[in-house]
Amino acid sequence: MEGLTLEARGCHRTGGFTRGARGALAVLAVSGAWRGASPQVANPDEQIAQALVAAPEDMAEGARILGYAADGSVVELRRGSNDLVCLASNPARERFSSACYHASLEPYFARGRELDADGVSHEERYRIRYEEMEAGTLPMPAMSATQYIFDGTWDSGSRTAEGRVRWVIYIPGATPGSTGLSLQPREGGPWLMFPGTPGAHIMIVPPRRR
Repeated sequence: MEGLTLEARGCHRTGGFTRGARGALAVLAVSGAWRGASPQVANPDEQIAQALVAAPEDMAEGARILGYAADGSVVELRRGSNDLVCLASNPARERFSSACYHASLEPYFARGRELDADGVSHEERYRIRYEEMEAGTLPMPAMSATQYIFDGTWDSGSRTAEGRVRWVIYIPGATPGSTGLSLQPREGGPWLMFPGTPGAHIMIVPPRRR
């Protein structure tokens, strides 16, 4: 089922060892990126399952998958054949959260990861990237580029997740005047964040299960 249905139900999502993962495992073995992996870093096939929890079902098979190597760097675990990129949950974070997003957002997120690794604060990461996009040194996302974020818990034994998906739709430069959207957050409905900036986006958070 697609992200909306999954979220509305708040149900479990089961991951699997998807086609193409074996090739990625071979690449990692050759490069040595997985040697001496710490216990908290899941192996590549589990990370692929984690990443796909956030994916719409009809786009999952062709998604490009990114994950984490033993040193904490982001590596490609599977090549993609469509415009969706999925990233496994960061093992350095306490809470499980995986994400999928349109390929045009990858430069923006990759730059954010780079700045984070350099110890740049959350607020500064936004400021720096916005300035770089306005200067033309960092590509802006495509209009209406969508991100799917799954927040919840992960069971390594069954390789299933429980939680919900929220949606982020990037519309660079959007304002309440250009979209008719409120800036007031509301559960179960859309609102606009960071209006008038290169990172302006519509946020949609489904209601929590009662």
